[in-house]
Amino acid sequence: MDKSWRTVFFSCSASLLINQVFTACSDLPVLSSFLYWNYYPSNLTADIAFRKAGASTNTWVAWALNPSGQQMVVGSQAILAFHNSSGVPTAYTTPITSFSPSMQPGNLSFHVSNLKAEYSNGDMILFATLYLTSSLISTNQVWQEGTMRGTSFNSHAMDSENSASVGTINFETGATVAGSVETSTKKNVHGALNAVSWGVLMPMGIMMARYLNLFKVANPAWFYLHAACQSSAYIIGVAGWGTGLKLGSDSPGIKYTKHRNIGTTLFCFATLQVFALLLRPKPDHKYRLYWNIYHHSIGYATIILSIINIYEGFDILDPEKKWKKIYTGIIIFLGALAALLEVITWIIVLRRKKAVTSNKHVNGSA
Repeated sequence: MDKSWRTVFFSCSASLLINQVFTACSDLPVLSSFLYWNYYPSNLTADIAFRKAGASTNTWVAWALNPSGQQMVVGSQAILAFHNSSGVPTAYTTPITSFSPSMQPGNLSFHVSNLKAEYSNGDMILFATLYLTSSLISTNQVWQEGTMRGTSFNSHAMDSENSASVGTINFETGATVAGSVETSTKKNVHGALNAVSWGVLMPMGIMMARYLNLFKVANPAWFYLHAACQSSAYIIGVAGWGTGLKLGSDSPGIKYTKHRNIGTTLFCFATLQVFALLLRPKPDHKYRLYWNIYHHSIGYATIILSIINIYEGFDILDPEKKWKKIYTGIIIFLGALAALLEVITWIIVLRRKKAVTSNKHVNGSA
């Protein structure tokens, strides 16, 4: 087939080749990417054009079919485009066989011809003819972008868009489906559980213990409120920690080491606090002072780590900015309330000490 590859893309629904119009297209959900194709069922071939908008000259882009699993990098049969050392757009095929691929040229599990890359007005465009098998007519697709360091390929980012650049494609029906819906839902659930438990309930529980026990009328109700709040935070937090472990096991090769390590530390600290309640000495016990120091130290460390890790989670999940602002507002409110209650607490404590001292003087005079 004699084809001209000079292309004008008006939109996803209208992609005009000088001698040809692509009959199917997909506005891919992330990374400002688009896929155009013509499928020929008589010989199971497909002419494709993958376009990455807003690509710089030191950016590499890739599009791949991955029959082994849409959430996996390993097994992807990729086509890569970049500017070579001479500044010329270049394309070649490379199979992804590990989580740290060499990105060297190599044959795919299916034949590819008419391979070409073009760069125009910030768009990197890959062209190819794919010789499909029946199992590849409807399969998984993956697309990515990353930066170049000279002639070396840097790893792609691990943010929400790069983690969500997977889906399915059916060359015959023209259907494409984003593959990140279920994973995004799990991430949102994970984030919500941990923000509520570690980030809200846990600080509230500590504030109850710190400020309510000052009032005799609240004794022993403050303790049961404190225990109930912390127990609820622990149960919800363990559920959030479990969803995080599940997300990690479902996403091999994608690691958020700092976030995971802090989360595991929080789980250990919170579990220690639960056991501490069961082993709490009586108020007049000789070891009660040491228990108080331990219990308070672990509690405050848990709060600090919780807030740090929640913001780590925001950076990873990259939700709408309003959610981060809402949580920040809650933390500021709780912090301001704690500061106010701390001032009131010290005023009450000092007045009580002054009253006790006055009574001693009166009794001594008598």
